Formats: sequence, C-alpha cells, structure tokens
Amino acid sequence: MISGVRGTLEAVGADWVNVGVHGVTFRVSVPSSAIPTLGAIGGSVHLHTHLVVRDDAMELHGFPSDDALRLFTLLIGISGIGPRLAHSMLSAMSAETLAAAIAAGDTKALAQAPGLGQRTAARVVIELKDKLDVGFTAGAPGVPMTGAADAVTEALQALGYSPIEARQAAAGGDTALPVEEQVRQALQRIAQR
Repeated sequence: MISGVRGTLEAVGADWVNVGVHGVTFRVSVPSSAIPTLGAIGGSVHLHTHLVVRDDAMELHGFPSDDALRLFTLLIGISGIGPRLAHSMLSAMSAETLAAAIAAGDTKALAQAPGLGQRTAARVVIELKDKLDVGFTAGAPGVPMTGAADAVTEALQALGYSPIEARQAAAGGDTALPVEEQVRQALQRIAQR
C-alpha cells in the first residue's frame, strides 16, 4: 500500500494534483480545500495517502495531514459513503471542523456538504461519534461551544454566513467578552481569511 507521496507538485486540477516522484508522476485525488495549502507548482509537497482498489480502477487519495487521512478512512468505512462523498465532505470543511461537527452530532453542518443529505449525515454521526478520539477534536477551530459562542454563531448566520463559516469564526473567541464584541472579533477573523 502507498501510505505517502513526497515529491514535486507538477500540476493541479479542481480535485486532483500530479506529484512527481523520481521520474514517476502520481495523480492523487485531494479535497479541493486542500489544494491552496499545497504551495506553488514546482514546489515540494508531501501527502498522506490511501489507495482505493476497485474492479475498474486504482485511485490514490491524498491529504495534507494525517488527521484528514484518518477521517477519510473512517468515512469510507460507512456503508453508502464512497471516496467521492468523503472528499466532498472534506472539501466543504476542514478535517478538524468535520470531526467537531461529528463529535457534537451537528447533522445540519454535515449536510452542508454537496451530496450529503440529512439521513446520511445522521448515519455518519451515529457510526463515528464514538470512534473519534479526544485528541482529534481538541482545539479544533470548528468545535461547537455553548452559551456565548452559540449566540455568536447564530448572529453570523443572521448576517448571511454559512453555518460552517460562522462556527469556524466563532471558535477561538474570548468567551469572557460581551457577545457583541465577540461578533466583531469573529467578523475580523473572517475578513483576514
């Protein structure tokens, strides 16, 4: 099994990259959200990979972090979720945010991923909630919080931000501050992205 690819980034597509390794070029499927983090064409890149073998094809799936790879393998282990849907979920939100949504049982956030309905989102929560270890979601930027952070998330959604954007921006704020100040700081974090 190919567990990783380290080489030169040769080409980039919407959901794939070509990585040259000592004269051999690998086409690796990656979540679209990971592509901007890989650097410029011609630069060095390292991807944690998972090889999927089917009757008609062999597909290499790559991720910039080991956590994203672990989450991908957990997702494709669920009946009805294949590599494309797992990539769709990891493209819609970061691995940390996705893990936090699963741990919190937030099916609304999960259902924001293209191709994932409420029923499948509920199945993902049921099957993976207990499989995610504490370290996976510790300090994740999308960890849903109670009280003021929920109010900040709701305020950002009322301003037109998606639930995922709102949750990410609300995370990491100083909960000791008034909600209005937390919303202002969350808007600043969004503007800096």
